Amino acid sequence: MNVLSRKHKKKSRPEVYAFIDSQNLNLGVQKMGWKMDWRAFRAYLKNNYNVTKAFMFIGYMVENESLYEHMHELGYLIALKPTVDTTPMENKGDKDQEDHKPTVKGNIDADLVLYAMKEMPNYNKAIIVSGDGDFASLIEYLVEKNKLLHLMTPNWQYSSLLKPWEKYIIRIDQLRHSLAYKDYQNKHKPRKNNT
Repeated sequence: MNVLSRKHKKKSRPEVYAFIDSQNLNLGVQKMGWKMDWRAFRAYLKNNYNVTKAFMFIGYMVENESLYEHMHELGYLIALKPTVDTTPMENKGDKDQEDHKPTVKGNIDADLVLYAMKEMPNYNKAIIVSGDGDFASLIEYLVEKNKLLHLMTPNWQYSSLLKPWEKYIIRIDQLRHSLAYKDYQNKHKPRKNNT
């Protein structure tokens, strides 16, 4: 009877969690001249690596509430970090600066590391999505514990501190054809005749 039950028992797939530095990823792909299709990226993580939970770390801004809700609907677990205005004091009252948005920073590094450590008993493998060298010690620790599946960097310009783990690196810029956002609405609008 034990043999039968073992035979019919489904082999469970390993739990894979992704920890995404959203600003690093977003700015990294934009620097290469394209925008991420977040729905396609979530599907890519699920279909290719069986990512069951994708934690996205984002600096919180009130005006982006609908964006956070949208990302949650796409299947991301959103971890919001308060932001701080980093506009230099001398520029804050400058009339020329009124047209420019303030420089806002939401430093998510500590939160991403904390979540990766806190969730460690719940996953077999982790994917870290960032090219930031601040995550080098986390990467090193995950490798030591045999928990790192991949390190996904936005492009080839990732920190030299991550070089020791090149065999784990997947460059997202090389996946552009399947992950780039395509604006079908504007693409298929009839052109106005200017004659």
